[in-house]
Amino acid sequence: MPIHNWFKKRKGLLTGQTYADPPLIIDNDLTARLQWFRKHLNHNIDIKFYEIPLPSGIACAFIYIEGMIDQNQFQKQILSPLLFEDTSLSAIELLNKIAVMKQLPVSMIESTTDVNKALERIFDGTIIFLIDNELEIILFPMKSVEKRSIEQSEIETVIRGPKQAFVEDLTTNITMIRRIIKHPALKMEHYQFGTYSKTSVVVCYIEDICEKKLVDEVKSRIAGIDIDAVLGSSYIEEFIEDNPFSPFPQVQYTERPDTLSAALLEGRVAILVDGTPFPIIVPVTLYMLLQSAEDYYERFVAGTWIRWIRYLFLLVSFLLPSIYIAVTTFHPEMLPPNLLATVAAARENVPFPAFVEAFIMEIVFEALREAGLRIPKPIGQTVSIIGALVIGQAAVQAGIVSAPMVIVVSITGIASFIIPHFDLALTFRLLRFPVMFLAASFGLYGVFLCIILIYLHLVTLRSFGTPYLTPTAPIVFGDWKDVLVRAPIWMMKNRPRLYGTKNNQRQNQKSGPRIPEDDDGD
Repeated sequence: MPIHNWFKKRKGLLTGQTYADPPLIIDNDLTARLQWFRKHLNHNIDIKFYEIPLPSGIACAFIYIEGMIDQNQFQKQILSPLLFEDTSLSAIELLNKIAVMKQLPVSMIESTTDVNKALERIFDGTIIFLIDNELEIILFPMKSVEKRSIEQSEIETVIRGPKQAFVEDLTTNITMIRRIIKHPALKMEHYQFGTYSKTSVVVCYIEDICEKKLVDEVKSRIAGIDIDAVLGSSYIEEFIEDNPFSPFPQVQYTERPDTLSAALLEGRVAILVDGTPFPIIVPVTLYMLLQSAEDYYERFVAGTWIRWIRYLFLLVSFLLPSIYIAVTTFHPEMLPPNLLATVAAARENVPFPAFVEAFIMEIVFEALREAGLRIPKPIGQTVSIIGALVIGQAAVQAGIVSAPMVIVVSITGIASFIIPHFDLALTFRLLRFPVMFLAASFGLYGVFLCIILIYLHLVTLRSFGTPYLTPTAPIVFGDWKDVLVRAPIWMMKNRPRLYGTKNNQRQNQKSGPRIPEDDDGD
């Protein structure tokens, strides 16, 4: 079989891949082509040019990046068969013979006459093979890059659910999704972004469930990305948001394969980026960002209770300092007399108004939280806890802040950790300051004014055309089974209707728990 038949040019796995330079074909003289490659790859100590003569006397050369290829595979599957085959065959005939003997992974081998394409493939961990007087350049993909092993999820932890989390390797992440969703309707389309980084990006969806217009919208938005480098999924996120100036996150990210698979089964689209363990999911609503994987692995009663606690402490983390400022400054009559006397006595020697107290303590708490993230892990938590205790106690004893304010700020800080999605928690942490300012200026009227303004913003916000407060605004009663409560799995027979799906039915309408009949003793 002629080599050009099994080295046929074909559309590679990298769908949508484009090259910055136009196709360039150089004369089949080996010296001329090596000179061209040396010119474009000079000043790179890790790029190796390995020139060898074959047993038949034909000059050949390999070009590759030393740290990006599997050296053992290169030696065993390419060099040894070529160099130690006692034959007078030409290079092309020798490759044909080795292919027939199945000593080379022929299904992986490609060829091209475009030196620009061959040049770019070198940086993917591909070995290029040049043969004197042969126009075709043989490409051997033998990428070998060190990668982190699959570990437990560190951010989205659960008690009963799966423990594994995504890693930085795109192929590994795709495989983990394939192991969960074993169906040909699961589609993955490849794109490449970054003039210099050439980052692989995969758009993932289930064709039988996801609406085509949503997939087309995702493709349309990412098609407009033109940037030097994509170093993480957050780069893609900022390009595709409906309202980039909103403080609220309009995409969801996750490190859990089961969470991403559940989103795909709802009819949403996932975007995986090579080099980051956090794929993003679109569209998303506010209530989805308040859900945790733990909600679905516990029984529905416990899941509902945990969700209520989460909603309660979301309000606490957002409004507690502002309400304290408003009540102590403008509405002290709202407090019981004994509590009012206690608060007044605690604040008697404090030189600052309540707003300045809260502002100082919130800024200090934010600094301690950030320091805890930057300090090495073995001592980070210890330093944060001790620092908070020492600073809080010292500030109270020095009369800079009052003890009730320390309690309020501490409860607020703890409550902010209950929000599952870090970006959403960060949003409410930032919005806390303008609400505190309005509370100090207008009391509870200012607090309610700020709540109304934020609500008006949320009802106008969209995530890929989906209203951000769906299913409460607009109201979709059919989707309320997974908002304020977590209904039993057997009751959620249909998929969410907020963005539409091709197949709305999730399970058989007659499915449900089998309740045994009473035993009458007969």
